[in-house]
Amino acid sequence: MKVTNVRTFLVCPGRGKNWLFVKVETDEGVHGWGECYTQADRDRAIEIHVHQLGRYLAGRSPFNIKHFTFMAYHDFAGKRGSMDLYCAISGIEQALWDIVGKSLNTPVYNLLGGACREKIRVYANGWSSGTIAPSVERAVQLVEQGFTAMKFDPFPGPWRTHISRDDERTAVEYVSAVRQAVGSDVDLLIEVHRRLAPDPAVRVANMMEEFQVFWYEEPVSARNLDALAEVRQSINLPVVTGEELYTKVEFRQVFEKRAADILNPDVCNCGGILELKEIAAMAEPYLVAISPHNYNSTTVGLAATIQACAVMPNFLITEYFVNFNECGDAISINPLTVEKGYIQLPTAPGLGLALNEEALAQYPYREFPQRDLPQFNEEGPAT
Repeated sequence: MKVTNVRTFLVCPGRGKNWLFVKVETDEGVHGWGECYTQADRDRAIEIHVHQLGRYLAGRSPFNIKHFTFMAYHDFAGKRGSMDLYCAISGIEQALWDIVGKSLNTPVYNLLGGACREKIRVYANGWSSGTIAPSVERAVQLVEQGFTAMKFDPFPGPWRTHISRDDERTAVEYVSAVRQAVGSDVDLLIEVHRRLAPDPAVRVANMMEEFQVFWYEEPVSARNLDALAEVRQSINLPVVTGEELYTKVEFRQVFEKRAADILNPDVCNCGGILELKEIAAMAEPYLVAISPHNYNSTTVGLAATIQACAVMPNFLITEYFVNFNECGDAISINPLTVEKGYIQLPTAPGLGLALNEEALAQYPYREFPQRDLPQFNEEGPAT
């Protein structure tokens, strides 16, 4: 079996984000699907990377996955990594696993050591708004739908390393209101989006501690692991990092510096399914849990995440964007469904999910309005 073509599908679900899917085709008619992480206005750049990397696959066996990812970094990139590169590698890599699983008539997780669990716990994201009252109402609805965990960013205003004390108090009030509304049995995952310096990050974490927060995600950028480790050592909330790191290489120092309790690499940008599994294996002897990030569709990216999560002894929970599920179901063949906060492992060969190309055509790519670059003053952003 040889690869004959690598195609891309750039679509817009209408939620302020485009999705980039990869289809790898072979001379035996078996094809595989993958998904690349997308963000802001970089979609086209990632798509170009996919097509250029596809030239390395033409006429080659889709089974040689590790060789492809190794050469993509060492030869194509000349050992110069980037977000765009790893997003493209990840999407192609998933599609290759999908082909291999279909060829051998087995789910991908059976090729990675076999499943450790029958279902995957998920947390809801993509539901909260910038104000407390509507978010509280939506949180209650999620509990009624069966979710037992939810993530949200309670911080108002601009993304600055030192926010005002009023913004700190507002964030704490936000968490308090959601906790009161959903009760003590629902896990609350707090997103900080790498925005803070250690001092405010520690101060806010200490104020949130009474609300039994499940985790405190990226209080400080992983690009400053000493600062992140400082925060972890100073608070009593589990610290998460990983979505801005790519491949095993960039995670190494997280373990060495003991900078996080939980890692959240993304299968659509960390290097793919095997890379995610290997990062999880590195975490095991350090007693670090894995909770993959998934700011992708509720289709291929989620399916690839589930395949990897199935084989991790140290898996904790993974991400599910509730505001993407309507479009995801519309474009999927055998869509994934959440029941009581879990997704059952698919048993179909490969990733267990495919896309309907006719349905994809109903969601054409959109270029979003030009982004503003806010100016900052003492009162906040001024455009």
